[in-house]
Amino acid sequence: MRLAVVAALAVSACHPRVIVRDLTTTAERSGWKVTGRQAEAVRLCHDFAASYPAAARCETFGTSPEGREMVALVLSHHGFDPAEHARAHRPVLLIEAGIHSGEIEGKDAGFWAARDLMTGASPGFLDAATLVFVPIFNVDGHERFGRNNRPNQRGPEEMGFRTTAGALNLNRDWVKADAPEMVAMLGLWRRWNPTLFVDLHTTDGAKFQHDVAVLVAPHTGRGDALEGSGTALEAALLARVTALGHLPLGFYPSFVTDDDPASGFADGEAPPRFSQYYAAARNRLGILVETHSWRTYAERVKATRDVLAALFEEAVAHGRAWRDATDAADAADLAIAGKEIALFSDADDTVRTIEFRGYHYERVPSEVSGGTWTKYDEAAPEIWKVPLRDHLVPKLTVKAPGAGYVIPGGYAPLVADRLARHGLRFQPVATDAALDAEVWRIDGAPLGKTFEGRTTVAVTGAWAREKRSAGQGAIFVPIAQPGARLVLHLLEPSAPDSLVAWGFFNGALETKEYMEAYVAEEVARTMLADPAIKAAFDEVLKDPAFAASPARRLEWFYRRSPAWDERVGLIPVFRVDVAPPR
Repeated sequence: MRLAVVAALAVSACHPRVIVRDLTTTAERSGWKVTGRQAEAVRLCHDFAASYPAAARCETFGTSPEGREMVALVLSHHGFDPAEHARAHRPVLLIEAGIHSGEIEGKDAGFWAARDLMTGASPGFLDAATLVFVPIFNVDGHERFGRNNRPNQRGPEEMGFRTTAGALNLNRDWVKADAPEMVAMLGLWRRWNPTLFVDLHTTDGAKFQHDVAVLVAPHTGRGDALEGSGTALEAALLARVTALGHLPLGFYPSFVTDDDPASGFADGEAPPRFSQYYAAARNRLGILVETHSWRTYAERVKATRDVLAALFEEAVAHGRAWRDATDAADAADLAIAGKEIALFSDADDTVRTIEFRGYHYERVPSEVSGGTWTKYDEAAPEIWKVPLRDHLVPKLTVKAPGAGYVIPGGYAPLVADRLARHGLRFQPVATDAALDAEVWRIDGAPLGKTFEGRTTVAVTGAWAREKRSAGQGAIFVPIAQPGARLVLHLLEPSAPDSLVAWGFFNGALETKEYMEAYVAEEVARTMLADPAIKAAFDEVLKDPAFAASPARRLEWFYRRSPAWDERVGLIPVFRVDVAPPR
């Protein structure tokens, strides 16, 4: 009889209402050849609650666009009221799997780890902390089941798909929060307010011996207790997982030059569209676990389970300190106004050579592609000596506004909706409040590529001071609030995950009115009577491309005429140093 069933039977002797369930997974029963479907994850979530009613509860926190239940298994020795956990200063660990549903060992490893907690294999954790486990985030993608959904991966026999049914990659959606699944996840986040977040993945990439990467954020750019906690936690996890027989990495193993091992690796941070960096922007510890896709499914599940076991050990010893660090970071956000903030960092040109456990390989000409083919020999392990760039310096630094941001009424509902999804504060502004503001104007509409269902914007320009009216329906977003770094990511135009960069304000960049050519011809002749206008026009005519374009020449006059809409290219986000009246 399996250990979980034995434990449940023992409990049922004292608690007759306990229902004994088999808490093993299809993956375990198949010898790690196959993985179960979404219905099994839902059933197991409820079966844990039935088997351990005093310590487990299954919460439904959303419904997917295709109508599937999104569940979270909550394990706690202190009840299931998030408010009580907050009052008790108890750390909460939110762990999710299946954000990319082809990378699914986190689901099976998570249920294994949860069973360990119920049967005493990780003593002390549930007394020290609470676990919220989401076995499948991308539930619709999970049920797009097939044998060929992950061509760069070894097992299981079938798996889900990378994106949602709406073709969105949820691990690019943490900030813009377009997907209904993400809206549900952010609701779960607001409900439980985690101290630490874990995202379980499988990496693509080359063939090598290392079996798992563990990356903890934040790890630079802050200089506070949260950064120190992240650095210490990553080191402790790597050491413990190594002791458990694994070959972990502390950086994401993606080559600097695609498909060329000799190019080595570069460490760095990414914007908060990615899970662990979203957590850091929220003043929380974020962990990305990436098992190596060419290990067997059994090996990947075991590696993930061992990382979670190591994390539970660390939580017993340091969970309260993590909570102290997150609380201190939230408090520091109340005094962030006017400070220079590094939003994220990247590696500079400093290079060191590392020994990396790879396999013998050859780079040979390909008669198929006409390019170069990398051929790996997994029977011939070898040590690669390759460059690693891991000296990080700030890549984007912004100065927080003195008071916050004002969003004009025409755009306030859209922005307010996104702020609310993240649990960020805002308030109404008195109609037509006069603002001494900083504004950002973009010349033209520099639209980028279509990415994740949106037409992105390549932002150029800088803040400049203007007198503006708030307008009816405007809102004010104070910078002095927990989550201020996320506010900066959302509203600073230069941030790669800002609302403007994601195309939320593309309408503001378009010319909505126009001037007929014959009217522009008349207006131009009137304007040329001004010597200053005439001199400026003669100067731009020196550009051959401009001079050869009738449309550009007439637009030049239109833009300088009283008929031009001065709001074209004005990003509807204003920085203010004084909070406007309500």
